[in-house]
Amino acid sequence: MTLEILKIKEELRTLIDAYASLGDEKKISQVMDLFTPDMNYNVYMNNVLISSVSGRENMEKDFNKHASEVKTYFTMNGQHQVEIGDATAKGISFSQLKMIRENDGKDILSDYSVKYEDKYIFKDGKWLIKERIGYFLIIETRTLTN
Repeated sequence: MTLEILKIKEELRTLIDAYASLGDEKKISQVMDLFTPDMNYNVYMNNVLISSVSGRENMEKDFNKHASEVKTYFTMNGQHQVEIGDATAKGISFSQLKMIRENDGKDILSDYSVKYEDKYIFKDGKWLIKERIGYFLIIETRTLTN
């Protein structure tokens, strides 16, 4: 493995970690900067497509709406595997994502185990996400008792 490949792998890992960290902090406009303007993002839950959005502007609207409904996000990224081409790459990553929403005065925790399939593009000196598919594989919801 060359030094250049290791550098690209680190840059791609930093990209997906930034997606998680900025999302957890609800810095939606900064999350959008991680995507190409013509991006596509699909979400599957239990193998059913529940959301499909194209274009950064549309995704920003969706993410802002979602963030307004969530009190707290917490994401922990796991393994990240990539295949690197010339100015493109493909990646698979796994995340544990927790969200707290309020319902009838109670905090509800949704705990998701997610597999992401990404396509990346190197443009203007940085890596961006062009396509992301989120497969929410395990979903658990419960009321928190504080």
